[in-house]
Order: sequence, then C-alpha cells, then structure tokens
Amino acid sequence: MRLSPSFLNLYNLLCLSLSVTAFVHTPQAINFKLLERQTQQKNSYSTPFTIQDSQPNGLAAIFDAAKEFPEQWFTQPVDHFSQDSPTFRQRYWVNNRHYVPGTNAPVIVIDGGETSGEDRLPFLDTGIADILAKATGGIGVVLEHRMIGWNMLTPNLGESIPVANLTTDSLRWLTNEQAVEDSARFMAHVKFEGINEDLTALKTPWIYYGGSYAGARAAHMRVLHPGLVFGAVASSAVTHASVELWEYMDVIRRFANRKCSWHLENLAVTIDSMLSQPGTRKAVKTLFGLSALEHDYDFVTTIEMVFESWQAKNWDPEIGSEEFEEFCKRINHPFDSVEDAVGAIGADTEDVVTLVNSPGFDFTLLNYAAYVRAKILPKCPKDKTIEQCFGTFDDAKYQVTSLDQEWRLWLFQVCTQWGYFFTSPPDHKVPRIVSRLHTLENESKICRQAFPPGEHLTVPPLPNVTAVNALGDFSIAKDRLAIIDGEVDPWRPMTPHSDYYAQDRLDTISEPFKIIPNGVHHWDENGLRDHNQEPPEIQKIHREIVEFVQAWLKDFKRKDWTVSTNMGERSFEVTSWDSG
Repeated sequence: MRLSPSFLNLYNLLCLSLSVTAFVHTPQAINFKLLERQTQQKNSYSTPFTIQDSQPNGLAAIFDAAKEFPEQWFTQPVDHFSQDSPTFRQRYWVNNRHYVPGTNAPVIVIDGGETSGEDRLPFLDTGIADILAKATGGIGVVLEHRMIGWNMLTPNLGESIPVANLTTDSLRWLTNEQAVEDSARFMAHVKFEGINEDLTALKTPWIYYGGSYAGARAAHMRVLHPGLVFGAVASSAVTHASVELWEYMDVIRRFANRKCSWHLENLAVTIDSMLSQPGTRKAVKTLFGLSALEHDYDFVTTIEMVFESWQAKNWDPEIGSEEFEEFCKRINHPFDSVEDAVGAIGADTEDVVTLVNSPGFDFTLLNYAAYVRAKILPKCPKDKTIEQCFGTFDDAKYQVTSLDQEWRLWLFQVCTQWGYFFTSPPDHKVPRIVSRLHTLENESKICRQAFPPGEHLTVPPLPNVTAVNALGDFSIAKDRLAIIDGEVDPWRPMTPHSDYYAQDRLDTISEPFKIIPNGVHHWDENGLRDHNQEPPEIQKIHREIVEFVQAWLKDFKRKDWTVSTNMGERSFEVTSWDSG
C-alpha cells in the first residue's frame, strides 16, 4: 500500500499534526511549534516532540489506518467564485469495510478541519465514522481541508503547486466560504473508487461530522446546503466567532482542581504585582529561569503555556494528556524547607533569596518555578538564547512564508474571520488565572507581524467575525442538526451550549442537544476497537448518536426533481428529499 510522499515525511507531518492545539495561533504557541520542529529535525524524526505529550500509541493508530485507507484525490477550483480559476487536488480517505450496496446507506464524512487529514484517520478506523458506518451499512470518509496537509502545498504525480508560498496574497483563498464550497462540490460529484453505486449527495443521504472549527462548518453545511447535507453532527462547534476569548481560561479556572485553581488565581495576581515593581521584576523572572526575556508579556505567556494541556485531555489515556493534572500536583505539593526548594531549582541568587524572604511571599511560586524549569526551559536548545526561543517581538521570526510554515494557515483564519485572542477577563472583578498582560494588543500583534499587506489582500486590523456569526451564531439550529459539547471544554463558551451567552434547548431526536459529562474537546469523535472498553459516558454518547442518525435515515426519500445550488459562477444539480 502506497504511503505518500514517504514514510519519514509522513512521520514528520504526523508529529506536527499531533501537536496542534488551540494555542497554535498565539505568539508564544508559535514559538513552541517552531522549537518543536527544530527538535524533530535534529533528532532525525526519532521521537515525537509535542507540546501535548502525544502518546506513541496514538501515532501508531494513525499509521495503521493510513495503511488500510490509501489517500485519494478530488479536483477542486482554487477559487469557487471565479469562472477562470486554477485547480488543486483535495485529499480524502474512504472506509468501505461496512458498505452494503443498494440500501440507501449513508456516507458519513468527517471534515478534517485545521489539521492534517492523517490526524483524523483513527476516527475513520475506530471512531465516529466507523461507528456510524457499521451501524448503517454506510461508508466513512475523511475530507482534508484545503491548504492543509498536502492539498495545495505539495505536488502530486507531477502536478504544479497552486501557491508558491504562504504569503498574505497566497492565503487569500483560505476562507470559510471557500471551504464550505469545497465540501459541497465534493459531495455532489465524488465517485468512490471500487464502488459502482452512485453515492453522491444527489442520490444518497450524507451525514456531515465535524469537531471544533470543523464542527462549526458541519453546522454551516446543514444550514447553507440542506439539499446536499441530509444530517450533520456538530461537536464542540465554535459557531460563535469572537475577537476576544477570555472565557477559554475562565473555564479552566472554574473546573480545575479547586485547590490548584485557587493557587493559580493567587499566583496570577502575585506575579503581575511583582512584574510591576522594579525591586521584584527581575527577581521573579530569575526565579523561573527567564531573566533574559526582555518583555514581561513574553515571560507570562511562557510560564502559562502549560494551561493548553487542559484541552489535550481525553478519555482515552493512549491519546490524551495528563499534563495539567501533573502540573496541579506540582503546584499543590508541600515542601519541607524553603531554602532547599530554592536551592533545588538552582535559583539561589541574592535577589531571589531576598524575594523569597520578603513579607507575604507566596511560596507556591517555588513549585510553579520548579515546574517551568523542568518542563518548559528544556525546550530551548543550547544553541539559542532564551530571547530567541520565547521572545515574540521580533517580527522577522514570523515572516518566513515558505510552504513548510504550516502554522500560518490556521493563524490566517484567526486573523481574518474567527478571532479567539486569549485575553484576560475585561471585568476586573472576575477571578483569573492568567496575567493582565494578555491584552488584545499583545495577543493580536502576531497578525500584523505575520501578514503584512499584500498586493491583493490586506488583513484587517481585527478579524471580521460578522460573516461567521451571520450563519447562525449561538442560535444556529435546523432539523437533523445535532449539537454535542463537553461539559468542561474551554471552547464551550463559543458554542450553542455556552453557559455564558447561549439559551438552553430541548434535546430531541430531530435536533439533538447533548452534553458529555466532564467531557472536553469533541470527545465523541474517537473510539476504541472494542467499544465495551470505553467509559460509560462515551459509550452512551456513541449509542445516542447512532440512535438519532438511524432515526433520521428513516425519513430519507429520494425525489425525482432537482434544485440548483449556486457556487459563485458555478452551479450543479442536487436531489432533494422530504422528511415526511
């Protein structure tokens, strides 16, 4: 079975994709990603270096799925809204192991979202696509997002690359609108290899699944293309785009271990206070081993990077991270002697000793500093300075536009349409676990650094979130559109389940509205080969998804008339159905 383009290149790509997190659009997260890449290159792909501590078994699952499901390609226009557009080939994978011909069985398509399609292959193998295909006799598909993975960025079989770089101008076709039409055209015209039956959305019910950013598109597809998308499951769907997202960290504060959260609230205030005073500013940075960082913003964002591991939690320990729990254990851990603790972390300089012995010193800072020194500082290689590793004010660092700088892709969408800059709470009465230095100016400066004006496009000063929110926002709803969220997902505030802004709804078969207890980010998407080994709450949500999809499919009826769906200057005919 052919793996493209090569085993080592695939391995490298998978290591990178496994490390993609919600933080990848913050300046500091990009620093971590660049450091990760350098480490992988130096180690000759020996061991994955990931921000999330991804487990080797998770990587093995992707390799196994890649062997069974070879990549396939579908030709798409680069610009759906132009009559004279170049094309690219969009990558997809098919699971037909459960396919029963001639039964009106569905096609279950997983939207690849903002990461490589290979990263989604376990969901095709043992996750939600396979679960639904097995229950319905249908087939599962993973459709990779445009410009992600190898789509527009790597030549295949001698084809030319539609874009030569990842400059502002080259990325102007990376929009939600173009991605929606990619999916619509694929569904209306795809011909599956080895299957003689017409399984396009013209003749067959398609169930569209997406998680997170892709979850929003699943909801959008059901609303914008109801003649193509028979049903959709929108998991952790961020249907509300927002310039600022202070609520992300607030969810962590609210649901973390109570003692740990209390410590973090106090530490955030303490560290801000120390940074504001000349007598303690240098000492607190020295305590953490980061005295060489010029800007205080870079200091706080470096030590707070551990908070991203909350989203990396998963019910399956083989692919999830327990880093946040380990961090909290370190924070909560008592110690016998302050002097021993200071000496143990190698920060027994005169200014640090003075700081520690000052009245009211929060000794939990020593635990925090010990964690940062042990887990974060080693990410900076010996041939680089601390400023080079963790500084974010050098514009040149973010202006490399070669095709291997894939971090620019989701960041571009953040800067143009989606937002989600992680600021501190605007209301100073709201408790916080992050520094007040998380201002909109500091968080959004990466957009100006990475995307200077081009000839054809200028990135707006702040993202235009109106276009996304006009598609339904918190209230997005339609028959056969399921909304599923995790109770403690830090992205929940931007979903229809937001307990900050959205209205509660009834949970019905036609419009399922479900919360996974203690769940985090699209926990329903992955599964085990033996589903009986899954936790009860995951077995329950998988069973419920099967039940409502099967109920939907009973309503599918072919009609012998067509409606026209317009895609800019292009159009095609689609079969409709009723739900009577």
